[in-house]
Amino acid sequence: MTATLTRDVATTPTTTTRRLLLAGAVSAPLWGAVALGQAALRSDFDFTVQPLSMLSTGSLGWLQITNFLVGGGLTVAGALGLGRSLGSRAVARWWGLSGAGFVAAGALVLDPAGTTAMSWHGAGHLVAGTVAFLALAVTCLLLAGRFRREGHAVAAVVSVLAAVSVVVGNAWAMTGGTYGSMTLGFGVLAAMLWVSAVCASRR
Repeated sequence: MTATLTRDVATTPTTTTRRLLLAGAVSAPLWGAVALGQAALRSDFDFTVQPLSMLSTGSLGWLQITNFLVGGGLTVAGALGLGRSLGSRAVARWWGLSGAGFVAAGALVLDPAGTTAMSWHGAGHLVAGTVAFLALAVTCLLLAGRFRREGHAVAAVVSVLAAVSVVVGNAWAMTGGTYGSMTLGFGVLAAMLWVSAVCASRR
């Protein structure tokens, strides 16, 4: 993707906007690297049956909690930058809401595997995650509309596919589909990486 794909080449973002866009550009790669790195290295975690949120539990849970907080904060900052760059309050609000959902998911830790009764913070984590995912999907659809209006058909299609990956992944996981946790994790991460790529292209 080039800068001309997403903005007028004559438009130069301010230093503040560029810094905010940088935060958005690194948010998904950083979050994904930390989460998937833990998933690969932690012997007490099985990505085929457990969601990435389960990494927030156990003696090393602080790593994923921090990942949620930092990733969410970077996303909120990126949302401000992307909204400024696009001149779109809707994109800023929805992607910012997704980031806030990640922050809340970090603060409200999921219950450990095998817990019989869901705690208030476990329930709160699920709500926060759902809000974050749906807001991310809406963000991708808003970007799809923007790209379509600007005549960038490929970028518009990728944006729609990113939104679909979130919705389908979440639905498959919620219905107990095979490898649902992986479908959800990779689906959400794919959409996150796409929006981060858009941020990078706008700088």
